[in-house]
Amino acid sequence: MANVADRSQRGKFITFEGLDGCGKSTQLENLAAALRAEKIDVVTTREPGGSAIGERIRAVLLDSRTAGLDPQAEMALMFASRAQLIAEVILPALAAGNWVLCDRFTDSTEAYQGAGRGLGSEPVLELHKVLCGSVWPDLTILMDSDVNSSVSRARRRNKTAEHDENRFEKESLAFFTRVHEGFLKIAEREPGRVVKIDARPPIEVVHEEIARVVWSKLRSEERRDRSD
Repeated sequence: MANVADRSQRGKFITFEGLDGCGKSTQLENLAAALRAEKIDVVTTREPGGSAIGERIRAVLLDSRTAGLDPQAEMALMFASRAQLIAEVILPALAAGNWVLCDRFTDSTEAYQGAGRGLGSEPVLELHKVLCGSVWPDLTILMDSDVNSSVSRARRRNKTAEHDENRFEKESLAFFTRVHEGFLKIAEREPGRVVKIDARPPIEVVHEEIARVVWSKLRSEERRDRSD
């Protein structure tokens, strides 16, 4: 896996994480609009998916008709989609100086497959090292929400969606509690990269807090890179 361009010349890579139904997709689009208003070129994408091949993998992973999928096979498919997305979308965009906003990345695999499925963090991080190299977000926004309300919202939303993406929503509350705890452990382990945002207030309030974090952290990084 090739490395991205020198940090002082490449774009910024921001990921949004959290339980389905926490509002991360909405906040990603709101941030993209705010960045574009500042004349910043932005690429938005998602996981699993984000490329033609990745979207086909997504259909297998999220369709409720996909029964009997082994947790390790599930993890491997997540990384197959991710590796394709990195090569096809993320690295070229960053090298061109664009900012990339991605709905989920490896933290989701660590939370869902590592914590939720009980596979642990080590195999997830090892696979990332092998398949994704040194590609990590400059900043991760962790949308922290109530487990019950987030899962209920995701289940209602997916019932009316055009495509069946309900496989994970059929999991138990205990599963999603483990996933939530997995996300919190990542944030505790990597405070320099992961910023926890309370997703419970109104959308506008959450957006303002995310924008504040993005400008304060990434603008300070830009100043530091120029001084180096």
